[in-house]
Amino acid sequence: MLINGNTELIAHIGFPTHAFKAPMIYNPWFEKAGVNAVVVPMGCQASDYPDFLRSVFRLANIRGALITMPHKVTTVGLLDEVLPTAAIAGSCNAVRRLPDGRLQGDMFDGAGFVRGVQRKGLNLQGARALVVGSGGVGSAIAASLAAAGIAAISLYDMNAASAEGLGQRLRQHYPALQVSTGSNDPAGYDLVVNATPMGMNEGDPLPMDVSRIAPSTFVGEVVMKTEMTAFLRAAQARGCTVQVGSDMLFEQIPAYLEFFGFPTTTPEVLRSLARLSY
Repeated sequence: MLINGNTELIAHIGFPTHAFKAPMIYNPWFEKAGVNAVVVPMGCQASDYPDFLRSVFRLANIRGALITMPHKVTTVGLLDEVLPTAAIAGSCNAVRRLPDGRLQGDMFDGAGFVRGVQRKGLNLQGARALVVGSGGVGSAIAASLAAAGIAAISLYDMNAASAEGLGQRLRQHYPALQVSTGSNDPAGYDLVVNATPMGMNEGDPLPMDVSRIAPSTFVGEVVMKTEMTAFLRAAQARGCTVQVGSDMLFEQIPAYLEFFGFPTTTPEVLRSLARLSY
């Protein structure tokens, strides 16, 4: 990839940077598509981040920023405008500069998850969903499911206040949505989602009682460390259609590209071009 005076930058900001995947996915696509842009990892610690975010957007050739840990939550309070999904999630992973110079942010973890299940054939209009885990990713998924037109959602988190807070934000933005909290019983749902870290390590408990999941239920996962977690294997054994955690990553990148105003592509093309190595 030739970088020259016309190259536009996407800053990938977080700390530490050694596990960043985005440069190894976006940059091969930009090269293949002839887009003169590059994703650049930028290691920034929490104490420096508020000043750095504003400073990096003073560059004339910056198109946007990808935000990752530990800055997703902090970013919400640093922007001029936060779109509804990021407001509900309470975190932000993409920032762009508007023509008037204001910084606008959104959250795409949920968009990636939702695009994936829709492309696999699940109709979300009027559906009932259970999301276990009300942290950043669970909140983003819940917000994107609400935007996709589900009729009802149940939220569960070991920290009950976290689930209830998410429920209140969903009710504020989507008053017609039926929201309940406090139970991780998966019976009776069209979609159930593990949005917790359970499954990252061998021997982790399952996030819900899989024997209560109907074979017709679509089951999704956010854990990426293992493609087929014990939870997904158990759901698949019951006859469920499943979505692996890494699908969320590849499905959200086309949404990012659209947000930044670049030509977009498909997850399949991104997977075929990605150069993931550590």
